[in-house]
Amino acid sequence: MRLLKITKTAIVCCFALILVSCSKDETPAPPINPDAMFLCQNGFASIYPCSNYDLMGFISIDELGGPGSRGNDCWGWVDPMTQKEYALFCATTGVAFVDITAPKTPIIIGKLPTATISSPWRDIKVYKNHAYIVADAADAHGIQIFDLTRLRNVSNPPEIFSADNRYTGFGSAHNIVINEDSGFAYSVGTSRLEPFAGGPLFINIQNPLAPIDSGGFPGYSHDAQVITYTGPDTEHNGKEILIGSNEIEVVIVDVTDKSNPVEISSISYSNVGYTHQGWFTEDLNYFILGDEIDEQRTGTKTRSIVFDFTDLDNPKLHMEYFGPSEAIDHNGYVKNDLFFLANYTAGVRIIDVSNIENKSMTEIGYFDTHPENNNANFNGAWSVYPYLPSGNIIISDINKGLFIVKKNSN
Repeated sequence: MRLLKITKTAIVCCFALILVSCSKDETPAPPINPDAMFLCQNGFASIYPCSNYDLMGFISIDELGGPGSRGNDCWGWVDPMTQKEYALFCATTGVAFVDITAPKTPIIIGKLPTATISSPWRDIKVYKNHAYIVADAADAHGIQIFDLTRLRNVSNPPEIFSADNRYTGFGSAHNIVINEDSGFAYSVGTSRLEPFAGGPLFINIQNPLAPIDSGGFPGYSHDAQVITYTGPDTEHNGKEILIGSNEIEVVIVDVTDKSNPVEISSISYSNVGYTHQGWFTEDLNYFILGDEIDEQRTGTKTRSIVFDFTDLDNPKLHMEYFGPSEAIDHNGYVKNDLFFLANYTAGVRIIDVSNIENKSMTEIGYFDTHPENNNANFNGAWSVYPYLPSGNIIISDINKGLFIVKKNSN
């Protein structure tokens, strides 16, 4: 009887432990982003398909650009004095400056209207707390320069701003690129009638409000990345290197000497549609390129072309990565081992490139700002900015506006 009593006690204790354990398992873990506008749960954040990324905040395109406007490029800025985070959102009508420090309640601090006419292509970059804005417009837009520290002193937002200066050494430009290390801006996609036929123009912005024309390189370039090179090809270490996405090929140019730029090499690939935009991996071993037209022309799924750039004089095709849908890829940026790809109708896709050396890339999350479809057309996510210290990610959507998302798992 004594043995039976001990056994019953043990059974009761074990059963109680099991109940406690089950109860703990059934209690959901607190959300990592408790202040999110909508958590990503069961594959959706509100109406938006998602995986591993919550919707932190949103502002409509009508608020940002006015009724009938459309979104295009975006960038980000952190105020070094206040540490506030801002989204710089481009629309057909101009630029909106949005305080997203509290992303659930973003505030449009002000707007800078276009210098000339509305344009579906507007681009923005930042250097020394100044924004540089170009537009691919028929009239002579040039570069609007805006001192972002003015955003600190707005008492009654949104304010309608005027530019602090305007550089008119060229008219239209599709894009602007800045190497913050050297203090040079590169306007690309200018008129083919310009002296360099749409090739990158070199502009010294070391004095942010007083740009100086410093030459250029011939051959139309749609987009580019320019870096002070510290990669594996030691022959070029310390040089300023431009990687141009030039419609039918990628061109590597040494632009250290602005009076004598030198093409190092170029490379193309199969089934070229339109060589659009690309970005280096952090180690500078690989360059991930997006072709904007190949999905439409060939019916392929979203394709990213990866080049081995360990030898800048002899670039090689390394691999091709195909996404899960037929959506067109647009702007992509690398942060650490992640590639953030604005994928038009498929939203933003987050791809792990830590094993790219072994020709492996793996999608680990996404946020689809265009739930209507994943068709190969020009709607949805135009660009993405993943570099804010908070981990909040800025997405500019053509049709809907500004989305702020954040990873919801460790």
